[in-house]
Amino acid sequence: MTRRRQYGEVANLLQGVMNVLEHFHKYMGIPQIRQLSERVKAAQTELGQQILADFEEAFPSQGTKRPGGPSNVLRDACLVANILDPRIKQEIMKKFIKQHLSEYLVLFQENQDVAWLDKIDRRYAWIKRQLVDYEEKYGRMFPREWYMAERIAVEFCHVTRTELAKIMRTRAKEIEVKLLLFAIQRTTNFEGFLAKRFSGCTLTDGTLVRPSQGSLRHEKKLESPPTSTNPFLEDEPTPEMEELAMEKGDLDQPKKPKAPDNPFHGIVSKCFEPHLYVYIESQDKNLGELIDRFVADFKAQGPPKPNTDEGGAVLPSCADLFVYYKKCMVQCSQLSTGEPMIALTTIFQKYLREYAWKILSGNLPKTTTSSGGLTISSLLKEKEGSEVAKFTLEELCLICSILSTAEYCLATTQQLEEKLKEKVDISLIERINLTGEMDTFSTVISSSIQLLVQDLDAACDPALTAMSKMQWQNVEHVGDQSPYVTSVILHIKQNVPIIRDNLASTRKYFTQFCIKFANSFIPKFITHLFKCKPISMVGAEQLLLDTHSLKMVLLDLPSIGSQVVRKAPASYTKIVVKGMTRAEMILKVVMAPHEPLVVFVDNYIKLLTDCNTETFQKILDMKGLKRSEQSSMLELLRQRLPAPPSGAESTGSLSLMAPTPEQESSRIRKLEKLIKKRL
Repeated sequence: MTRRRQYGEVANLLQGVMNVLEHFHKYMGIPQIRQLSERVKAAQTELGQQILADFEEAFPSQGTKRPGGPSNVLRDACLVANILDPRIKQEIMKKFIKQHLSEYLVLFQENQDVAWLDKIDRRYAWIKRQLVDYEEKYGRMFPREWYMAERIAVEFCHVTRTELAKIMRTRAKEIEVKLLLFAIQRTTNFEGFLAKRFSGCTLTDGTLVRPSQGSLRHEKKLESPPTSTNPFLEDEPTPEMEELAMEKGDLDQPKKPKAPDNPFHGIVSKCFEPHLYVYIESQDKNLGELIDRFVADFKAQGPPKPNTDEGGAVLPSCADLFVYYKKCMVQCSQLSTGEPMIALTTIFQKYLREYAWKILSGNLPKTTTSSGGLTISSLLKEKEGSEVAKFTLEELCLICSILSTAEYCLATTQQLEEKLKEKVDISLIERINLTGEMDTFSTVISSSIQLLVQDLDAACDPALTAMSKMQWQNVEHVGDQSPYVTSVILHIKQNVPIIRDNLASTRKYFTQFCIKFANSFIPKFITHLFKCKPISMVGAEQLLLDTHSLKMVLLDLPSIGSQVVRKAPASYTKIVVKGMTRAEMILKVVMAPHEPLVVFVDNYIKLLTDCNTETFQKILDMKGLKRSEQSSMLELLRQRLPAPPSGAESTGSLSLMAPTPEQESSRIRKLEKLIKKRL
């Protein structure tokens, strides 16, 4: 049967013999069984050599003889090879695949015009035709479990990868970014086609190809499918379509992310990775041009318009920047998840900093020092709606817009870092760090808030200066709030609603603005309060009334001028209450009689928790006491500061609610009634 090549019958008989021998394996010590086993092995060896010779004759590896067509003999021979030593089967597959790809190596030699990247489509068109030809001619010759079509495709991929790597090394200077992206796009498309057609199971069996992780799903049926459903017969894009795509810039558009179960991803396209520096350099140039365009657009179009939806809105350029970043990241991750991603991250960092400097910090309004103070008469003449603030409405909106943009950039940069870490190889994750860029945007936010605070602070300065220059010893009666208070309230009502409305999307930074303003204004108010000297009793009462009015306005500052009244944040309220209460306590000490000395000093220690000789000296100056009178009082304070007042002294100390001198008690009661009436 062997000589007559009746391989079908041989396969059936040989399988039976092998099963019997396996059953008698433990009896190999018996001479007859051992001899029988050796005869079977010799027959197997002879069969193997004969089958290899038959395949060599049908598919010669050398010479001009055309390969023969499929035959039932060879089909049955494959069934026998399945039973023989696995090396026979591997040798058959190796010879057949080598013969099947021999034409490819000749057609696409390195010196051929079609071998270059601009004609890479022809490589993939060639293998598609070969696979269709294989299905039609040899699809039924090899057993299904040999997955011959997939093995041909995989070997083609490895050969192509080697050949492309070689020619790109030789002609590296000719590689331009569009050509590189074109070749990569066509290659990844081809890898996608392979994933549709094959399971990738041959990538893991170590036969013919290098091991690679792949899917374990079964190969699709090898019966020749109808032409219309064969992915290898899908219409190729025409040169005209390719040119149109290049004109539109479609090659620079991100491709769809590869399917996570594509075992063929990178099987050819890995060869492009050493040349991705061309792509990175291109993105560096593109991003530089993009930033320059943003700068030019801002100069041409100006800042966002106030009193519109644009007011305080995030600058559109930052969204454009991050959309481009995402496109680059997706595209690069499809090309490589190794060092090129790290190089791209460095480019991202560079232009995040440039955006922060050129678009954000570079467009913040510059502060100018205003000369001259505000006189009492000018305060009295000041009308509602007059502009004292250094920044215009447009400038305030611009600052808020830059602040909102910096916050958007800060949050989006954090997300960008997370996405980059997801895309890059695990071993490189530690090298992805955008903390420095996030800090840069945080600095822009802080600078913007500080500008808003300085602006409102500076607008209130003339009023505080006017307060300190008033003749408080000449005030004869307590009236409504003083003009300087009206001026401060006016500026708060002018600025704060604008800032609040323009920071509606970043509420926490509006709260920060309120807190920073309170921390700046209140100490400055107390400093100017100390400059009000000397003060009469009535003058002190008026100042106490003014201080209380300012305290109420400051407590209401976060929602001032708003139709929706929100409770001020507790952190802000605490600062205002603590600071303005200290101002009130200073004035209450000023209003108290300075005799007897012990009572006055103890009352000072009681009312001001942060009492010290410096503050005490300022209060004595406000009262208009002479230096000779102050020295004994300061000495007494130094003596009494270390220990708290005793119980007897506390009961005898001056209480502002019930002072010892009846006249002072009457004045303070009247003042408190006036405050309650106003509230």
